[in-house]
Amino acid sequence: MCDNMMSQSATSAPAAAKPVLEKTGVMLINLGTPDGTDFTSMRRYLREFLMDKRVIEWPKAIWYPVLFGIVLNTRPKKSGAAYARIWNHEQNESPLRTYTRSQSEQLGAGLSAFGNVVVDWAMRYGKPSIEDVLTRLREQGCTRIVAFPLYPQYSSSTTGSVNEKLNDALNKLRFMPAIRTIPSYQNDPVYIDALACSIEEHLVQLDFEPQIFVASYHGIPQSYARRGDPYYEQCLETTRLLRERLGLDEKRMISAFQSRFGPEEWLQPYTDKTIEDMPKQGIKSVAVFNPGFVADCLETVDEIGNEAAEAFHENGGENFTHIPCLNDTAHGMRVIEHLVRRELQGWV
Repeated sequence: MCDNMMSQSATSAPAAAKPVLEKTGVMLINLGTPDGTDFTSMRRYLREFLMDKRVIEWPKAIWYPVLFGIVLNTRPKKSGAAYARIWNHEQNESPLRTYTRSQSEQLGAGLSAFGNVVVDWAMRYGKPSIEDVLTRLREQGCTRIVAFPLYPQYSSSTTGSVNEKLNDALNKLRFMPAIRTIPSYQNDPVYIDALACSIEEHLVQLDFEPQIFVASYHGIPQSYARRGDPYYEQCLETTRLLRERLGLDEKRMISAFQSRFGPEEWLQPYTDKTIEDMPKQGIKSVAVFNPGFVADCLETVDEIGNEAAEAFHENGGENFTHIPCLNDTAHGMRVIEHLVRRELQGWV
């Protein structure tokens, strides 16, 4: 009887499923970008950005009346005008979207030999969203995903926000993929060398020698640092290592912090005030670069390349140069691929 039951069970068993090639996804994640420079697009983008509790840590009862009553009614027009100055009109998008897409495409080509790695890109604010790209990777069979927040130095308001948003998207899934997130890399030798090489290559194109190099990082409120955010120390570490690599002392290369917002005291010295004061101190030639930005964006191209340069010249400065970010150059891709390959070990 047992033999008969076994025979019946064997004949009724479903056919074995064909083995599926499991894939590993890589998601490059940058800050975000508006879809256009018009008021509605800017307001939608700023609303998502400024409602992030890791960006603005004030209580909602205090912040929301300011945000919805003043900021979102006045800032979109001003920000839209700034974006219009740097907009990639050929592709109708911001430079950040252009560069991030290119980085993703180049990384995909660089990892193509693995055969089972899928590379995609997302934005923390705006499109494509982290949740949409996570879904896209899962639909392509990715059971393991490396998330790469594109910030060399860690801050709760950047890397922390990306990781939280990714976790929110994962929590909606029944079958969660395995996740690795690339940590901050403020002291990675490949990153430091890439920055140094980009600076050296830029300098040979100049007809002047900068008296001072300003490493301008995006600022955060001092209160965030006091509560344990390691961002400030990591920025200073990057500058220190870059000084050593280029053979500069503390007077030739300094750190400063830009893009402050609101009434709080932010990390100092402030980039704008530092650059405005330089001509009064006899500094007539300066080079500014942004080691905390993986790709050029509004804060680098316009705030530094346009506004800071104009302020420097208006106050008596003579020679100003903005050194582009690593972007999708060979140096930039060397850093990105190096860090991704490190995290892929054991998975592919």
